[in-house]
Amino acid sequence: MHPRSNSHRHGDADSEAEASTSLPTTTGAPKETPLPWTQLSALLAVRLAEPINFTLVMPFIYEMVEGFDVVKNPQDVSFYAGLLLTSYSICQAITTMYWGPLSDRIGRRPTLLMGLTGDLATFVLFGLSKSYKWAIITRSLNGFFAGNSAVVKSVVAEIADDTNRPRMMALLPLMWNIGAVAGAAVGGLLADPANQYPSIFGRFDILRTYPYLLPCLVGSLTTTFGLIVGLFKLKETLVIEPAVPDVVTQEAGIATEATPLVSTAPQQNGEPLPAQSMLSLLTPTCKFVMATNLLMCLAIAMGDQIYPIFAASAPADGGLGFSTRDIGISLSVSSVAVLYLQLVAYPKLVQKYGTLTCCQMGLKIMTPFFFAMPFLSLLSSRIENMIAGKTFMRLPVPTDWMSFVGFEYCMLWILLIGLLLVRITGNVLAFTSLNLLVSNIAPSKATLGTMNGMQQLGATCVRIVGPLISGTLWSWSIKHSVPFPFNSHLVWILCSCLMAISWWMSLKLPNSVNVFASGQTRR
Repeated sequence: MHPRSNSHRHGDADSEAEASTSLPTTTGAPKETPLPWTQLSALLAVRLAEPINFTLVMPFIYEMVEGFDVVKNPQDVSFYAGLLLTSYSICQAITTMYWGPLSDRIGRRPTLLMGLTGDLATFVLFGLSKSYKWAIITRSLNGFFAGNSAVVKSVVAEIADDTNRPRMMALLPLMWNIGAVAGAAVGGLLADPANQYPSIFGRFDILRTYPYLLPCLVGSLTTTFGLIVGLFKLKETLVIEPAVPDVVTQEAGIATEATPLVSTAPQQNGEPLPAQSMLSLLTPTCKFVMATNLLMCLAIAMGDQIYPIFAASAPADGGLGFSTRDIGISLSVSSVAVLYLQLVAYPKLVQKYGTLTCCQMGLKIMTPFFFAMPFLSLLSSRIENMIAGKTFMRLPVPTDWMSFVGFEYCMLWILLIGLLLVRITGNVLAFTSLNLLVSNIAPSKATLGTMNGMQQLGATCVRIVGPLISGTLWSWSIKHSVPFPFNSHLVWILCSCLMAISWWMSLKLPNSVNVFASGQTRR
């Protein structure tokens, strides 16, 4: 196969079919087509908005629920925090399956812009929360408009070809991780600013009345930017061809003067492509890919929800005793490596080993991360005992006891950041690869929106049950004196088991999932 020229235009089905028949190789690979940055920049701006709004609440969710005075027992805070996070996912699940097919009908651009507009308005309202009921309602409304992910992936699949698709798909989780880092940092550093920074924000009564408004406003700036860029830069990529009569009419079985000499109906190997229902897309391979994605997302959803609660809980309850600011810092610092992983390492790895192998590697290395995380509480308990119960996890480090707990304190942060780096690496490999696999197994471009919508629906559903399971199990385990592994380790061990099962299922997938099937059809 000869290398592609830079004038390659997406939509040339013959060229796509030629490219899609080759698996990634290290020698003789086609030259990568330059990325369409004008269109891609708009998509990345749109994609950046959702993770910032999603993760921004994580550092202060425990403190926020605790301040609403709805919990009588402090050990029940994790349950109510999980319920608040779940309200977002429930409403997202209700609407997610409509966003993908809606974009297949009315176009990608209007669908994306509608979601961004609703996301912007409802997130600002969430920042005005003064009660648990208001927080639940506004967070739920925010979830209704959070269906952009499936649509963005469909657009990327439509504007990419086989030479640059891995790199373009890798940019989507890159934006998610950058947004997750920025959201966690903003939420941790700007929550309750009147008390955190009284010399700067103490004179603003509105920030005392609404302690979580400032981080929500800052997070909404990204949504506003994505909306503006989408309005002026984003172009429609969905091409809806008008219906054309077949060569032979159904009624008479003969050709007419209006009948074209060559049929323009979607074809594959000279035969018309039949319309496909959602159930017809659920082939055995599709079911395995979706199930693998489902279990991975469930483990990640449980881990993401329980980490800020685990970090904020006292060491005596199996936590780390972190402050809101420390939680934000820990989530941000460990994620800096995502820039290298997404932009440099992943495209090279997928070219060398293939998408499926990268997915399996990611799932495999995340399994021990979940198992090891709760053991950090033992080190936190040791530090707490050494300083006679003082509040120790506060930056900057107090100098009066640094001399005799400095080693343990530094080791705690080194081990924590190291484990979170392992998690980020596995997340990049597995999550990016599964996005590619879902697009690869779509039988035609007309079903890309539906396939990605199915994936997003599954991920959203597990985000409903994940926080509920992890929050309930954590609350139960710290309220009852039960031995290992049913103590505070229980949630983490369950996440590790789910990830191990997901890895085992990925081993059953055929190598054919490395090929972009839609590139071999005209539809």
